[in-house]
Amino acid sequence: MELTVGSLVQNSIKKGIKYVGPLVVNVLLYFITFLVPYLNVGTTIGLWFGIPAKMARDEEISFTEIFDAKYRKNMGEIFLTMGLVYMGVLAGFIFMIIPGYVIMIAWMLALILVADKEYTPLDAIKKSNNITYGKKWTIFFGMIVLQVVVWIVVGILVTIFSKISAALGGLVMVACMLFATSIGLGFMGELYGTLAKDA
Repeated sequence: MELTVGSLVQNSIKKGIKYVGPLVVNVLLYFITFLVPYLNVGTTIGLWFGIPAKMARDEEISFTEIFDAKYRKNMGEIFLTMGLVYMGVLAGFIFMIIPGYVIMIAWMLALILVADKEYTPLDAIKKSNNITYGKKWTIFFGMIVLQVVVWIVVGILVTIFSKISAALGGLVMVACMLFATSIGLGFMGELYGTLAKDA
C-alpha cells in the first residue's frame, strides 16, 4: 500500500478509535506505575514501541498489555538504540536544526524494530532509514496535518464544555488528551505497518 498524507492521517485516526479502550487503560496504568523501578522500563517499551507494532498488524491489545514481560527482554538494546538515535538527532540539530528533523523522521521506526523484531540497534537504525527514504515529506506533512486536525477538534470540544462548566471543560481536556495519545500511537502503528510489514 502506498503511503500518502491522506491515508496516513485517515488510518491513524481509525486505529486510534479502534483501540481507544485498551489504549486509554494502558496509558492510565503507565502513569500510575511510572515511578516503579524496573517495571517502568517494560511499561515504557510496551506502550510506546510494543503497542504500535501490534496496532500495525491489527492484533488484539489487552488492557494490561504494557505489563507483558517480553517488553523487558531487550531493554539493553532499546536503551542503546535510544541513545544512538538521540545523539544522531542532537548532532543534526547542531547543523542548523533541519538535519535534526530529517534524522528524527529517518530513524523514528528504529525503536519499534528493536522491540518488535529484535533487530540490533545499528541494524534497526539502518532499516528505519531505508524504509523511510523518499517518504520523509509524506511522514512530516502527515504528522502536521494529524496534529492540526486533533488540536482543532480538542479546542472546539474543550471550548464548548468549558462554557458549561470549568470542571467539565477540564474533564473533557483530560479525555481528549488520552484520545489524542491513542491517535498518536495509531500514527506510529500505521506508519510501521505500511513501511515495515516486510522488514
